[in-house]
This record gives sequence, structure tokens and C-alpha cells, in this order.
Amino acid sequence: MATFVDEVILHLRAGNGGDGCVSVRREKFKPLAGPDGGNGGNAGDIILVSDPQVTTLLGYHRAPHRKSDNGGPGMGDNRSGFSTPDVILPVPVGTVVKDADGNELADLVEPGMRLVAAAGGHGGLGNAALATTKRKAPGFALLGTPGWEGDIILELKVVADIALVGFPSAGKSSLVAAMSAAKPKIADYPFTTLHPNLGVVQAGDTRYTIADVPGLIEGASEGKGLGLEFLRHVERCSALVHVLDCATLEPGRDPISDLDVILKELAAYPVPDGQLPLLERPQLVALNKIDVPEGRELAEFVRPELEARGLKVFEISTVSREGLKQLSFALAELVTAARTSIQQAGPRIVLRPKPVDDGGFHVRVEGGSGGNTYRVIGAKPDRWVAQTDFNNDEAVGFLADRLAKLGVEDELFKAGAVAGSTVVIGAGHGVVFDWEPTLTSTAELITSPRGADARLDASERPTRSKRRDDYFARMDAKADARAELIREREAGLWTDDEGFAVERDKDDTNDHD
Repeated sequence: MATFVDEVILHLRAGNGGDGCVSVRREKFKPLAGPDGGNGGNAGDIILVSDPQVTTLLGYHRAPHRKSDNGGPGMGDNRSGFSTPDVILPVPVGTVVKDADGNELADLVEPGMRLVAAAGGHGGLGNAALATTKRKAPGFALLGTPGWEGDIILELKVVADIALVGFPSAGKSSLVAAMSAAKPKIADYPFTTLHPNLGVVQAGDTRYTIADVPGLIEGASEGKGLGLEFLRHVERCSALVHVLDCATLEPGRDPISDLDVILKELAAYPVPDGQLPLLERPQLVALNKIDVPEGRELAEFVRPELEARGLKVFEISTVSREGLKQLSFALAELVTAARTSIQQAGPRIVLRPKPVDDGGFHVRVEGGSGGNTYRVIGAKPDRWVAQTDFNNDEAVGFLADRLAKLGVEDELFKAGAVAGSTVVIGAGHGVVFDWEPTLTSTAELITSPRGADARLDASERPTRSKRRDDYFARMDAKADARAELIREREAGLWTDDEGFAVERDKDDTNDHD
């Protein structure tokens, strides 16, 4: 069973915002006392937080689907819908967040860093909030916007100061256990370590972390062994320690050839832009297993050649702990130098204000067999379209007013659109309109006496007495029509094809008889 996972795909679905409410307050002697529809509630966001207490992405590997609840709808009497809480997802420090296409979104390298991975929908405004001096009783409300839905990739890169690299069974896990309080699994067969192990080392006044990178063999940068899967954990480290096995029993292997293979694989591994290549970082060599007589002899034999390459060499033994103190203080000096350089350089925070002339949208002309299509792309138009109830004429007119105030109509005119042109708002299929310029909302055109509204009168149900009177009136009209026909027949009048009364001939009468 897996105990360490450093890459997962999360399927996120943020909740939708609640719809606004259309309601009119009714009191005694006040059938139309004003709008009182409440606003819809906001849906919760899905937020990633870097937590030092979390060391693996295993929980998300087992449960990759995460969602937040929808916001509540607005209600009458100015009651707003409930807002749902945010969903907090703790991730290890050093987690890189990418979108579904592999583009990096954020690098959570410090504890407590937060990233809104999926934004929840905003609640729509009720008709009480939409009321103005010109639109005193809106007959519509705004819908809640949908929440973000999609996939993101979480990739963990261990945050450690020192990376221990070397062939399997070279003693990396043993070195972590000897220098720190970590207790990794140690055995005498290759690929014992299946995930990076972290340890904290205290050398004088300096405290730093070390990590061993498992499974680094020849061809690791091409995917052989486990090296390609875990080489990403070397990217965070300030310095490298090559742990070379001086007592290996495998034929054809020695510390020099092992080092050449490791250097080749490190050189072939691409690091992200802006980071130092792995081979340009400070490096030390630890000749391990000198507690074995043959190992000590081999270490003394290869040490001059390694020092001739400009490498600082330490002869160590994780069993007898010989040379570990000197190695720990040498690593502390490298870590201190690296931290000092980072503090001196310091990240520059650049604030880029939004341009004054940025309207927040642009119009793109797209050709087609049926003529040009004008696509409006922007965050505000997309959100406004999602908030519009297209079954309500007032809401459609309100959307037209908002787009006109934003300057969409002017841009469409500049792009060559005319009345009847096809306009699409949003990417992909979007929402398609047959553009009619200067479309306004119908609320300003409604004229009714104070305390009345024609929209409410149109939907008024007749009373029982009114229905009875209407029925008797229809029956009386039918009776009058029948009596008139009888009188005309008795008077000898007949109606022609055009409906005029004419006198009937007696012979015609006899013929009919």
C-alpha cells in the first residue's frame, strides 16, 4: 500500500452562487409597497494552504474529487440566502500547483501560503438591490454565477537544504538516520527507499534539513528506475552530497564510475526556468563504508582524483559515525552561504496597476460561411450573461443597458457590426445574440399610477362573482341573438350572403316547404 504520493490530479467543483429573489412587499391598503427580494448567498471557495504538518499527497490520491456547497437563494422580506464556508485543503510545503495543461499556477514554498484553486460562484442580487429612481419596482433578479469546475495537478517537491544522491544501497538512508533523528527503512537490497526521507540536522547554531533521493541509476533522466520520478525533489536543494559506496560487491562498479554516471544523469535533468542547473550548485563527496577495511583502502585510493576535480571529499562511516561531524559542519557552511545570498538578493515584489484605458473586454471578429461573427471576450460580460434570466424581458433589457454602459456597443460599431449581426459573448459556444442596438430595459417604459403595476394586474385572478357575472352576460347575449333571429323569421326577412336582411318571396317559401 502506498504511503507517500508526490503527484496527484485533483478534480474540483466549486459551488454555484444562489439566485436573487423577485418579491414585492404587500401590506394592508398597500398592494405594491415596494420590492423586497433578498440577495443570493455566495458559494465557498476551494483553497489550498501549505501546511508543515502535511508531508504527502496521499489523502488526495485516495479522494481526488473535492467540491464546495452551493449558496442559498434569496427570499422575500429582504432575506438574503446563506453563504457556504470555504473548503480548505492542506498540502505539503513545496507543492507546485499546475493547471490541466501543465502550466504552473503557484509554488507554495512557504508555510501558510494560500491559493484559491477553485472560486465559488457569487450570489445574484434580488430586485430590492436592483431598484433605482428610474426602476422603482424591478420585475427581475440576477442569477447566481456558476463556480469554477476543472482539474489541477499537485506536484510535491521536497523542500530540503541538502540532497543526498547516489546509487541504490550507497548508504543515503543510513546517513540520514545517523545525522538526524529520522528513522527511515534500511535494508541490504537495492530500492529499499521508495520515497524521499527528510531529516533535520543541528550543526552548531545552524539547523538544516537533508533528504535522500531514491532510485538514481544510469538512465534515470530517461525514466529508468525511480530516478525520474524523484529527481524533482533535488530542485529545491541548495547543495548536493554525492554518497559513494566504497565497499560495493557489484562487479564493474567503483566510486569514480558511480560519480560519472550520477553527474551525467543530473546534467540531463532539466530544471525550471530561473533555477540553477543541478551541476552548478555546491557539491561535496562522501566516501561511505570506510568501516570496512577494503572500503577504507579504496577511499584513500580515489580521494586524490576526486580532489583534483575540485570536489571536497569526506571519508565517513554511518556505522561507526566516523567523519560525520566534519561533514555536518561543512554542510552547515554551505547552507549558511546559500541562505545569505538569498537574503541579499531578496525577491522584488512588482505591483502592476490596471491600465486606466482597459475596458475589461475586447471584440474579436470571426469569419464564417454565414458572415462575420463578433465575439465579446471579457470577465464582466461573461459574468453578466451568466447572471441574466433570458426568459425575462426586463432582465434582458437590463443586460443590454449594462453592456452599453461598458462600451460594448461602441466597440461593436467600430468592429463593423450592424443591426442583425451575430454577436457571441464568451469563449467557446458562448451565448449567441442577434444584435439590436440601443435595446433598453422595459422597466423605464412602464407607466402606472402610484401604488399600482400593470405587470401585477395582468396576472390578477378574477373573483367568483365576476366570473358569474361574465357567464350570465354571455348567456344573455346568446338569448338576445336567438330572439332576434326568431323576430326576423316571423317578419319574413331573410339574410343574404353578405348579411343584409331581404324580403322573402312566397314562391320561394313554398319551394322551401
